[in-house]
Amino acid sequence: MQTYQEFLEAARQGRTTAYIGEAISRHTNSDEYKIAAMADEYDAQRNTTINGAVRYIYSLSGNKSVDFTASNNRIASNFFHRLINQRCTYSLGNGILFDTDGVKEQLGNKFDNTLFSLALSALKHGISFGFWNVDRLHVFPLTEFVPLWDEEDGTLRAGIRYWCIDRARKPTFAVLYEEDGYTKYRSANTTGLNMRMIEEKRAYRQTVQHTDAYGDEVIGEENYSALPIVPLYGNRIGQSALVGMRAAIDSFDMIQSGFANDLADCAQVYWIIGNALGMDDSDVQQFLDRMRLNHVAIADLNESSVTPYTQEIPYNARETCLNRIQNSIYRDFGAFNPEDIAAGQVTATQINAAYQPMDEEADAFEYQIIVFIQQLLALIGLDAVPQFKRNRVSNVSEQVQNVVQEAPYLDDETILSLLPNVTPDMVPVIMERRMNAEAVRFDSVSESEEV
Repeated sequence: MQTYQEFLEAARQGRTTAYIGEAISRHTNSDEYKIAAMADEYDAQRNTTINGAVRYIYSLSGNKSVDFTASNNRIASNFFHRLINQRCTYSLGNGILFDTDGVKEQLGNKFDNTLFSLALSALKHGISFGFWNVDRLHVFPLTEFVPLWDEEDGTLRAGIRYWCIDRARKPTFAVLYEEDGYTKYRSANTTGLNMRMIEEKRAYRQTVQHTDAYGDEVIGEENYSALPIVPLYGNRIGQSALVGMRAAIDSFDMIQSGFANDLADCAQVYWIIGNALGMDDSDVQQFLDRMRLNHVAIADLNESSVTPYTQEIPYNARETCLNRIQNSIYRDFGAFNPEDIAAGQVTATQINAAYQPMDEEADAFEYQIIVFIQQLLALIGLDAVPQFKRNRVSNVSEQVQNVVQEAPYLDDETILSLLPNVTPDMVPVIMERRMNAEAVRFDSVSESEEV
């Protein structure tokens, strides 16, 4: 962890530019960064453990060498991507609403998409950072951002965003974000982190005036009340969702890949030739070729024998183990397994019971999202409470029947919000259309009465 006080001390010594490169280097060598980078690999279904698996053989003296004759299929599962995407989609798949009118419009029409990306990054890495840039939100993942925490209260006081499209051949760019503005840097060489300033500190918000005589001219600058970068935690301890899940995923991949390797390595039928020590390798190969092509081979049965055998790969034990690991992954992550309700006509009660673990995890995750959004709104100068409509499988007909039975006791807006096939964004649109239709009908009735 790198702190804001360390940065202040470097600035006091006149080492701000040198500190930028040092901070990026320490960050990329930290355990948090390495776990986040590994999580990106698992999210892309490039599971590092199974992709790096190598089969070895040992000599009688105990020396280890790579077994080039053995099959080495590497089947990577997609558990990690599916589970974090499921949790994120469950809470944010239908977008987010607020209890105050006009708030959503001030956040921009891309806010829902950006918030989804930010939340997905927070689940992968354990923490992600949202930067409010005048009128829109930007995502700073942990693999591209160095947070500088306050040693006294643990708040985020500054940070360094950095990026490079090719570290071996292209320069690294960095932006230092402070409460009183931001400064841009660039590495002096195409490799390394020897940084130099390319743009002096400027305010986050500028008022620009355009005239024909002078063109664009900055006539005013303003900063926010605090650093416009807000952290979003994926859980209460800010730990990647991969931690704890990785061992189970690796075990699943190993068993699945091992089964495929055994199928490739073990012949379906093989022969044992008795009393044929006089055959050399070419004789054995000729025998096998004749068996494969002609299905007949000549053997001197007076002095030798040929006995066919079949070899079956253990299947039931591996299938049972794979099912247990899969169930434990869903259970420990608190995810929803569609196989639990896949058979037959399932009632709403059974569906709700299957979703109970996921609801508990969603409550904890949505709490982190609420904290993030309220900090962001306070920064902008707004006050509202976010609301979620979870995206879940349901017995639609049964839910609609329940809403219809309760309709006499509810208002129109509540009824629409409870219908499973109506998204939150559709409710105000439907309400406005109904009001317009009622107004047209009222005008038509009034005109007919006058006639």
